[in-house]
Amino acid sequence: MSRILSRAEASILHADLDSFYASVEQRDAPRLRGRPVIVGGGVVLAASYEAKAFGVRTAMGGRQAKALCPRAIVVPPRFAAYTEASKAVFAVFRDTTPVVEGVSIDEAFLDVGGLWRIAGSPTAVARRLRERVAGEVGLPITVGVACTKFLAKVASGVAKPDGLLEVPPGGELAFLHPLPVGRLWGVGKVTEAKLHALGIRTVGEVADLGEATLVSLLGRASGRHLHALAHNHDPRVVDTGVRRRSIGSQRALGRRHRTPEELDVILAGIVDRLGKRLRGADRTCRTVVLRLRFGDYTRATRSHTLARATDHTPTLLAAARRLLADSLTTCLDRGTTLVGISLTNLDAGDAMQLALPFERTDGPDLDRTLDDLRTRFGSESVTRAARLGRNQGWEVPLLPDG
Repeated sequence: MSRILSRAEASILHADLDSFYASVEQRDAPRLRGRPVIVGGGVVLAASYEAKAFGVRTAMGGRQAKALCPRAIVVPPRFAAYTEASKAVFAVFRDTTPVVEGVSIDEAFLDVGGLWRIAGSPTAVARRLRERVAGEVGLPITVGVACTKFLAKVASGVAKPDGLLEVPPGGELAFLHPLPVGRLWGVGKVTEAKLHALGIRTVGEVADLGEATLVSLLGRASGRHLHALAHNHDPRVVDTGVRRRSIGSQRALGRRHRTPEELDVILAGIVDRLGKRLRGADRTCRTVVLRLRFGDYTRATRSHTLARATDHTPTLLAAARRLLADSLTTCLDRGTTLVGISLTNLDAGDAMQLALPFERTDGPDLDRTLDDLRTRFGSESVTRAARLGRNQGWEVPLLPDG
């Protein structure tokens, strides 16, 4: 479901829960309120704003985080609690407006342009939304209000923590242009450093360069993308009908050294779950993407595109194992703190699937039989023998597949 918005009205909300995991922990344990909290042990999965004030950041090693903030309280993650909190917050979103586009379990865009007569201005709607999430779910949430999705997200980022910021119609560029270039979507550390080296530090300075100059500096896609955003050109609408373009999962492993056998077991567990999710959403995929994070905080991404779309778990696992094998030396030398798999190039489940050379002809039927058993008796009721008794790391919760 989608509709074309009038760009004259600031009717798009970007709602983003503040330090989500840590906020849930502080909500559920009064002793943690107002104190620096770190979720996770060997690697920081989340940090409260009290901990962030000392420089603690997500994905930082636990030892470094404790050195920065010795008084921080470290708690293990409770992903079931975060999933339930997310469901409660999204129930508030959908009770506010039917036009909700989930971005992640703690973030969404809402279109409230049609609520003027029954609920008041978008800012008034945003204010009540924050009050409801705080009162009914017990969590702080920041909301940005603007005429485009991009600017609403920027506004919520500026308003954090626990804030509300409207960018009024006509004031978009006056708000956007003084901000640092890092606020633009697509500007990571490499692009930011390249722009800084040229003396470009604000969004306004990016806008002044012109599209042709940006294309010559950053390439056609990035240059055109940043030129559009620097002028607040973002035609996307809040859309509830877009299906996921990828299905993924990742495991945070902590700092302990992992053997090749352990990494293979972890990889197999991730792919088993993703295969079940892929079939449950009636999708097939062609591209398998492996993401790794190492002990020195560097990252690596590798991908493999299959000859044909499939939902066959052994086929997906074979591709993932080949990708891991290509990075195994780095994994062992630097240590591996996160393993993630994404299935992309998704297609409908009824797309033609022909057996690849290493597929068993009865594979899909066996996959669905195992899916049924896991649905009826629990996700771990049928598992690989190699996974029994092994620590698989922490699986990060995601939005439901669709």
